[in-house]
Amino acid sequence: LLLPWRRRRRLWGKVKEARQRQERSLVQMEMAVRRFREQHPSVNMVSILSLPLPELSKKLRDGSLPPEHVFYAYVGKALQIATETNCITEYLQESETQLRKAKLTGNVGLLYGVPVSIKDSIDCQGHDSTLGFIKNLNKPAAEDSVVVQVLRRQGAIPFVKTNVPQSLISYDCKNLIFGQTFNPLLYTRTPGGSSGGEGALVGGGGSILGFGTDVGGSLRFPAAFCGICALKPTGNRLRPPPAMIALFWSLPVVAAVGPMAKDVESLALCMRALLCEDMFSLDSTVPPLPFNEEVYCSTQPLRIGYYETDFFTMPSPAMRRAVREMKELLEDAGHTLVPFELMNVDYTIFNFCVRGMFADGGASFLKKFKGELEKSSMGLFFWLAKSPNWLKTFLSWIAKPFHLLLPFIGFVSFFSTVDEVWSLHREIEEFCHQFIAQWKKLNLDVMLCPMLGPALGIGYPGKLSVAVSYTMLYNALDFPVGVVPVTMVTDEDEEQLKGYQGYFRDWWDRTLAKAFRGSVGLPVAVQCVALPWQEELCLRFMKEVETL
Repeated sequence: LLLPWRRRRRLWGKVKEARQRQERSLVQMEMAVRRFREQHPSVNMVSILSLPLPELSKKLRDGSLPPEHVFYAYVGKALQIATETNCITEYLQESETQLRKAKLTGNVGLLYGVPVSIKDSIDCQGHDSTLGFIKNLNKPAAEDSVVVQVLRRQGAIPFVKTNVPQSLISYDCKNLIFGQTFNPLLYTRTPGGSSGGEGALVGGGGSILGFGTDVGGSLRFPAAFCGICALKPTGNRLRPPPAMIALFWSLPVVAAVGPMAKDVESLALCMRALLCEDMFSLDSTVPPLPFNEEVYCSTQPLRIGYYETDFFTMPSPAMRRAVREMKELLEDAGHTLVPFELMNVDYTIFNFCVRGMFADGGASFLKKFKGELEKSSMGLFFWLAKSPNWLKTFLSWIAKPFHLLLPFIGFVSFFSTVDEVWSLHREIEEFCHQFIAQWKKLNLDVMLCPMLGPALGIGYPGKLSVAVSYTMLYNALDFPVGVVPVTMVTDEDEEQLKGYQGYFRDWWDRTLAKAFRGSVGLPVAVQCVALPWQEELCLRFMKEVETL
């Protein structure tokens, strides 16, 4: 409200133009599909959409399925899901030109002819990467991000960009430009975030392979909430886009870019395609580690650590049951399951994540939102960041006994010297060493962990920000971690929620219990974790979980 009237009017004008572009994109998609159907009325699009990615890509490469049939089948389905969920922000019309060129050049790459969707924050040449900020409108990227370049060289066809929450610092999916994205399984629920547009599109069947980013669970929340699979690799196995690095420069957790798909084999195929010479030559910061087929295809029994709760955010009955049932199934399949004692999650979340984000007392955080019309659902963060230091200190003192007020303490725990910032990084390294030492002591191969779920109602993530404890831990550690849906909420789970009180029995625990209710039939996932640079082992474990 303090912005000058003329400036507000100009910003609203930019929002209106962006929404008109979004509408035009959907019209272009509709016209493109209509033209194709008129010219090819006998193409069975339903059968094309039913093919899993490995089979689809094989048919595209051997020529038994024309790429234009696949492309327009997915453009049509994506249009339907976008209309229902508001997940697409822009149609990449040049994808039709790439499709025509692909037909001329022929079979090139493991993903030849595969249409793929791209999260807003990943650069595509000639298109905005808004991150949900109005100020980033009309600033098209000068070139494709490295991941998009490699995808194109592998024959994939990026065809849409998808919605995100403002600033990406949310596991909901809403911004002032494009509005709220809805969960394709239940429209009153969030699709998760910040890769929420991708989760909705892939979960609804409008994309067979999507790409998002993850700095605190941004791939895993949408995958879990929308009933699909996702892989968050080690940070530099697939380097995150520059926009992500610039946005989270002060955060001592590691951002990552990764794939989302309906099944694990599709994720593995994607990693095979991306971990190639093109990736290593285009980005010298990515270690030249090709996909290890031997590890992924191994059938040796695994030694698996597991835990049912982090003792910070009480799991829903369905979350706890998902881990227990998977433990029993894995043991029956010949694997060894070992309890893992998780310690100091609250300390980790506060010190390594929140304290790092607000390392300068919130100044950088505020700067990101300067000139924006709306601060999304983070009003209390802004109020605290702008408060005088004496008030921050007082609030910090009275807030410490309450677990979900920990983020606000971050505003007063800012660092006065560069040495203190480096001290935080050393603390993270020490924590990581301790975690790995405990892992090695138990002689573990992988870890089975809960994943927050089922999908929360729209608006609840803004009230329950520190429920990211289950996911952000592995950003702080920079471990590869995947999400696999394993069960659905039952009537019995719903009944047990009546006794849910949380660990702290405060307003936030009661709100989380309320957010979980009314979820019968929604998917619930688990997390599969491996040590750094062991994405193939992580995927192998995910495949085992999916199969069982």
